[in-house]
Amino acid sequence: MASIGTVSPQHMTFAEPLPLKSGASIGGYTLVYETYGTLNAARSNAVLVCHALNAGHHVAGLDAEGRAGWWDNMVGPGKPLDTNRYFVIGVNNLGSCFGSTGPMHVNPATGRAWGADFPVVTVEDWVDAQARLVERLGIRQLAAVLGGSLGGMQALAWTLRHPQRVRHCVAVATAPNLSAQNIAFNEVARRAIVTDPEFHGGHFYAHGAVPRRGLRVARMIGHITYLSDDGMERKFGRTLRAAELGYTTQDIEFQIEGYLRHQGDKFSEYFDANTYLLITRALDYFDPARDHGGDLSAAFGAARGNRFLLVSFTTDWRFSPARSRELVKALVDNRIPVNYAEIDAPHGHDAFLLDDARYLGVMRAYFDRVHADVAGAVPVPGAGDV
Repeated sequence: MASIGTVSPQHMTFAEPLPLKSGASIGGYTLVYETYGTLNAARSNAVLVCHALNAGHHVAGLDAEGRAGWWDNMVGPGKPLDTNRYFVIGVNNLGSCFGSTGPMHVNPATGRAWGADFPVVTVEDWVDAQARLVERLGIRQLAAVLGGSLGGMQALAWTLRHPQRVRHCVAVATAPNLSAQNIAFNEVARRAIVTDPEFHGGHFYAHGAVPRRGLRVARMIGHITYLSDDGMERKFGRTLRAAELGYTTQDIEFQIEGYLRHQGDKFSEYFDANTYLLITRALDYFDPARDHGGDLSAAFGAARGNRFLLVSFTTDWRFSPARSRELVKALVDNRIPVNYAEIDAPHGHDAFLLDDARYLGVMRAYFDRVHADVAGAVPVPGAGDV
């Protein structure tokens, strides 16, 4: 399959304040995005890809440094989301550290970096910001919104907040909300960051500091939840780093320890601590059933008219198949068309990023269906203007 080749990010700035779910608002913000493929004359073939925690707008192709996009195996010519058919948009969310307005940028009210003063953002806020960008691109209705993990939550939220502006929702390895255990993991990771002496209450930029120790631990905790027990056992087992035990409580003894430390070190060099806090909080807050007395079926009544593909992986214990089945039930209760695939894969939560032939085959087949569906579709005039 061909590569998209080198792609360049684009920037779109919005002067009008964006109302946030917290009651605050943010104005004069910029979103960074990339596009792949060609928008057709009917403007009916656009697909928005929503990113997860530590990703961004660079979904596919190569950036200026030659790095492949985080979902390059999914998006491109001849790939499941085929850019010979679709106009694909990858957007970096507010609060990120990859170009869109976030804690590292200057707060116009103070002339200093936002830091910990950056407003709390939610999945719904991201979706509303994405809707403005899509509208500015002249697209009235998306053929599909696609995302995995936290990106899948955004895809779901599109069908609840802007149901007329999207035809298909493809949500992979996701959930209708986080379990108490998942919130607990996020909280431990956040505590690692905020208790790092270099955090300085979130205003570490002014001190020329970076809370790397906290970021390392946060990433190590998170990374454990992305892998399956079987996958870790197969890859590392109890293999020692050296030939013999060193009988030390602080140095690395097992290969899995070295792997986690490597992941933590790498993450601490490119990710922002305040962004980590914001994004994990957005994960915690997502719960569309909350405003419906905890009734998920009632929440998805708003999504009538959309069509869904949900995909889960058997060894994903962070967003288990049972959570996807909750979503399937809510959709079936509303007689909303839904396809569901549960893939027997050993990789845990990270499976949604990997090359599993069955998974990629499901995605390819569904996007073939989307293509047939939208080929003659005419977007609803003026639907869902922001």
